[in-house]
Amino acid sequence: MADQASPNPQTSSRQHSSNHGSGNYLRFLAMIATSTIVMFGLMYLNTYVLDHVFFSQTRMWMALYMGGAMAIIMLSFMLGMYSNRRANIAIFAGGLIALGLGVGLVRSQATVGDVAWMKAMIPHHSIAVLTSERANLSDPRVQALAEAIIEAQRNEIAEMQGYIADIEANGDAAPGTERAGPGQ
Repeated sequence: MADQASPNPQTSSRQHSSNHGSGNYLRFLAMIATSTIVMFGLMYLNTYVLDHVFFSQTRMWMALYMGGAMAIIMLSFMLGMYSNRRANIAIFAGGLIALGLGVGLVRSQATVGDVAWMKAMIPHHSIAVLTSERANLSDPRVQALAEAIIEAQRNEIAEMQGYIADIEANGDAAPGTERAGPGQ
């Protein structure tokens, strides 16, 4: 009786592994999804000020291709832990699709319109302000260049913020409308 009550550890381990194998894959996919979302957020850490942070389709597509690449790399290193051939092929294929789709969308900007473009450009310009303002520059020419970059980027950020507000309130300007320029 005692032998029946205490199962063979090897059999128990195999049953546990086979019964929870899909759970391991779900955990893997949750890890990839969480890491992809975290990478998307981390891309904003080098923005100069918080009001320069806008949702960016471009950064979303970048996070998508990084998540796809990460799934491929991580599964490649952990194949010994994941033995379901069909699931592994599906993850590799999904990773390749995410990688290709993300790169294609970043490079083509096919989904990015006026407002989305400006919302992506503001954090980009903000990074230029941050790095230009905080770099340890000693050459006076480079210092002057950095100062010019800071001024230009701040003016363009203000201009884009104005256009975003105007387009969201009134729609696109009429054809032939001139650029207002910074501060106007």
